[in-house]
Amino acid sequence: MAFRIKAAASLIFVATLSAQEFAVRHDHLRKGGEGTLRFTAEGVTFEEAGKKASHSRAWKYAEIQRFDLSPERLRILTYEDVRARLDADREYVFSALPKDMARTLYPLLSRTLDQRFVARIANPVGGQEVLWTSPAKMLHGRAGANGVLRVEPDQIVFESDSASRTWRYSDVHAITTENSYELTVVSLDSETRFQLKTSLPEERYNSLWRRIEEANGLKPFHSALENHHD
Repeated sequence: MAFRIKAAASLIFVATLSAQEFAVRHDHLRKGGEGTLRFTAEGVTFEEAGKKASHSRAWKYAEIQRFDLSPERLRILTYEDVRARLDADREYVFSALPKDMARTLYPLLSRTLDQRFVARIANPVGGQEVLWTSPAKMLHGRAGANGVLRVEPDQIVFESDSASRTWRYSDVHAITTENSYELTVVSLDSETRFQLKTSLPEERYNSLWRRIEEANGLKPFHSALENHHD
């Protein structure tokens, strides 16, 4: 009996963790509105405050084309057409996010969402082994952000004061390099190029390449550089 009570309490605790609510602002054509974002294992809803609540919405995760989360802003790109803009896809933008909302949500979203999840935060190490690190600059056009690139057994993390990012290996389509001081991460949303401030040994690149291939269901026999040398 005690075991059943304990098990039931654990299920209630897990269910409580899977539903989270945050007060945010919905930015809509210069007329933003306050409201509440609610996240569960099934999807996300926005309930606008006020009597009209004309911008309240609900999405299942499968209905979201891209879920772009940063500490300051959440962008939800849907499959809805905007006919006034030549059938462009409709995007919903939420700002004034509570402090640490992005970090709090990451565990739930990383378990639930696929490659359409763009995490513009540095996921904490959380006790994981760190395979290697390098000071690096993430390039943005002619500018960039300086920080640290961290490679762990199941993710690549770039941590910076101005522009962080986390990729699960399953988010990465490919990595490429032109020399030992450069690394490009190719994902569904972009190609992100890093200038490395320490040399990237060939065996370290090869190991990362193999991990990414295996995470995407492939069984590589040779690395990209090994094939290039053949």
